Amino acid sequence: MSSIAAAPTASAGTRRVLADVIARPSSRARAFALDAGLVIAGATIVALLAQVEIPLWPVPITGQTLGVIVVGAALGAWRGAAALTTYMLVGLAGLPVFAGFTGTVAAVGKPSFGFVIGFIFSAFVAGWFAERAWDRRPGLAFLGFAAASVVPFLFGIPYMAFILNVVMGLDYSFGELLAVGLLPFILGGLIKAALAAAIIPGAWALVRKADQSKN
Repeated sequence: MSSIAAAPTASAGTRRVLADVIARPSSRARAFALDAGLVIAGATIVALLAQVEIPLWPVPITGQTLGVIVVGAALGAWRGAAALTTYMLVGLAGLPVFAGFTGTVAAVGKPSFGFVIGFIFSAFVAGWFAERAWDRRPGLAFLGFAAASVVPFLFGIPYMAFILNVVMGLDYSFGELLAVGLLPFILGGLIKAALAAAIIPGAWALVRKADQSKN
């Protein structure tokens, strides 16, 4: 039997994710420590990718959302969401993990903070699709990851409207909010979903190859 098939973390209703290729310790305490380590590693990856910027007109692409999708898919729904919750909390605590090496509790007053909240649910969605093996094939992975990329906007646009129109007393229409908070990011979101759809299935291919070499 292959090492992947023997991984002890599989459940009857879901497929395993990449993180579950790691053999889990038999004791509950060590299993918890492993999960905690994976969550911290996931938050660190997002923090690092948040500092990556690719110049692109009209809005530059950052690696933050790519990190969210990859971490969610690799860790699974709940661990992915936990990693992004950790990322948000340490940023609010003052560690410079947000884009531009920033981090402060005052970030909640920024129009863009709703997207950070949305990252938690985006990672969960990416992990949900991965647990159902959508991350094994590039085509299905792209569809699932594109869906996950939409989630931050469901939180980000309303939050932006609240900060701009209620807190700051401005008068942005719905169309104007979409023009500044959605439309410029569509191309970048599709590119990052495509990159994630290459990275995660590619990692699975390497796992299968390594597993076959053991037989």
